[in-house]
Amino acid sequence: MEVVLHAFAAACNYTNEVIKPQITSKTTIQNVVYEDLRSKFGLAANLAVRACARVGANRLAAKRQGKPVKAFKPTSADYDARIFAFTEKDWTVSLTTLSGREHIKIDAGNYQRGKLKGRKPTSAKLCKHRDGQYYIHIQLKDEVPDPQPTKKVIGVDFGRRDIAATSNGDSWSGKQLTKTRDRYSKTRASVQRKASTRTRSSRRRCRQVLARLSGRERRFQAWVNHNISKTIIQQAKSEQALVAIEDLTGIRERTNQKPRNKTERRRSNSWAFYQLRMFLEYKGLRNGVEVIAVSPRYTSQTCNQCLHIGLRSEKKFKCGNCGLSCDADLNGAKMIALLGLSVNQPGGSNGLCCNLSTDFSGLLKAHTLPQGSVWVVYVFLVQHFIYS
Repeated sequence: MEVVLHAFAAACNYTNEVIKPQITSKTTIQNVVYEDLRSKFGLAANLAVRACARVGANRLAAKRQGKPVKAFKPTSADYDARIFAFTEKDWTVSLTTLSGREHIKIDAGNYQRGKLKGRKPTSAKLCKHRDGQYYIHIQLKDEVPDPQPTKKVIGVDFGRRDIAATSNGDSWSGKQLTKTRDRYSKTRASVQRKASTRTRSSRRRCRQVLARLSGRERRFQAWVNHNISKTIIQQAKSEQALVAIEDLTGIRERTNQKPRNKTERRRSNSWAFYQLRMFLEYKGLRNGVEVIAVSPRYTSQTCNQCLHIGLRSEKKFKCGNCGLSCDADLNGAKMIALLGLSVNQPGGSNGLCCNLSTDFSGLLKAHTLPQGSVWVVYVFLVQHFIYS
């Protein structure tokens, strides 16, 4: 298995060097380097095909992020149905290596046995983890139900102070999560400081402590996001509603351009909003609940009742036109729900418009209507429809 991983990584690196950087099609890559991968690295036919596909997929991901493809490390190799097979009878996997086909018994837990029972998976990934052990990541494909018909929308507002707030009035505070992240950050800094100044044995013990702490913070964050997403999707399923969320793509890059202290930068960069979005989307697919992403522009500043621009101050929102005063995250979630409803309904965004405030003479009240506030909702709705 070690030989397979090194050969697969070397083939990927060779392919990435030989093929022009702008080429991302796995078919084009395969037509150029397939024979070389077979002869130079001894890969089986489909391992060579999977190496070409790996390079093409990594180039597409790097292109979207505007970054170059990094060097491939010998930590994983892709397998498809022609070079991988799972046998439930004796709980073994059959893998093609450089020296032929190998049948390897797997150590599966009860959860994995329950998922694999009666299934015929057709793809997997052979991985070597940091603990030095080899793992097989078996991929299963399920048929998802059709989305349920809906006339209601639950809006979800993401944030750091409150991890999520829904238009139904539910919210999940991020206070405990922030406290946990700060504690782990202080612990890591203290251990790393000791590891750089103490004796050799102390440095070894510090590395052991860091290895033991590794992943705890990440698992806690994932556990919190799993609970939040599960509750939202179950509520949407019971109410036959779809879920509208904010599309926060690129928010880290934008916020990192602002001057902030080190603590705030760390807290912002550790905000796992994208993980929560992914959990909502895959749980929604599995339960027949549609999840749509809408533009977040001005959702926290627009009044959900009269659609005029109001004033947000931390957790409070106040509208100078209709006098609405409420929680800012709740107002944002309701605005997101209105956007989701306008996207979902055949009538479009006809309901998202506000009347001009006038006095007894018919003239506009300039002091209650800031410049541009009449058109702001219309503008970001048009942008959303154009990009989607």
